[in-house]
Amino acid sequence: MSGGTGLEFVAADGTVLVYDDLGDADSGLAPVVLVHGHPFDRTMWQPQTDALVAAGRRVITADLRGYGASGVVPGRTLLADFAADATALLDRLGIARAVVGGLSMGGQIVMEFHRSFPERVAALVLADTSPAAETEEGRAVRNRMADRLLAEGMDGYAAEVLDRMLAPYNVTALPGVAAQVSGMMRATAPEGAAAALRGRAERPDYRASLAGARVPVLVVVGADDGYTPVAEARETQELIPHAELVVVEGAGHMPNLERPEAFNDALLRFLRDGRQGLAAGACLPDRP
Repeated sequence: MSGGTGLEFVAADGTVLVYDDLGDADSGLAPVVLVHGHPFDRTMWQPQTDALVAAGRRVITADLRGYGASGVVPGRTLLADFAADATALLDRLGIARAVVGGLSMGGQIVMEFHRSFPERVAALVLADTSPAAETEEGRAVRNRMADRLLAEGMDGYAAEVLDRMLAPYNVTALPGVAAQVSGMMRATAPEGAAAALRGRAERPDYRASLAGARVPVLVVVGADDGYTPVAEARETQELIPHAELVVVEGAGHMPNLERPEAFNDALLRFLRDGRQGLAAGACLPDRP
């Protein structure tokens, strides 16, 4: 497993989930929760965690069930299951509302969280992600890939998609980042990745709930993202009242790692300039 040591909590079904809770818990500002994509782990957010903690923010990152150091859950894991885990973690930590951000599948988990628990959201950060429902073709592709990962493991898949996760020019220009991304993918348990793929195959349409968002929203995309192109990110931004779009030049599907300075600048500016809702809400009562 990757992701290193961290804190643990046990989900309702008994799955052990590993997380980090860093920064100033007494800042009076809404904590920032960052949700990793597929097939990665919470360490993909290290550049953002460092910058946010340095700026005085509390930051929470977790390995999703089936990924990183968290328990491996076979079968099918719906986006709603991931969102329920995030809610349980916030409950455990006594956090009423948070700025919730995610990249790719993580962004879709964030959209599900917003749809299901809008009162828990102070602001949204949607990076390199799509709100549209899965298509019939996409459903078949994800289920076939799940079968393949169970049969073959992660190595072949990781090699094939590396130059789509990163802009192709960054695979050679940023060897350290390429090694990190490849390492996260190869370390992921095939059973966990397959379960998430089967869950994403059932992805609903989040456009209606996003159109009704009443919190600040930042949409970020790499200029050369082949999975979620800039045009698609712009459609998402136009869908959401008062949303901001930032295009990160020189990056593909993972601008937070390919161009961390630009990504962090956009994120920190958004948090500084945010309207209502970026201050911490009332804490939940202590739980026994």
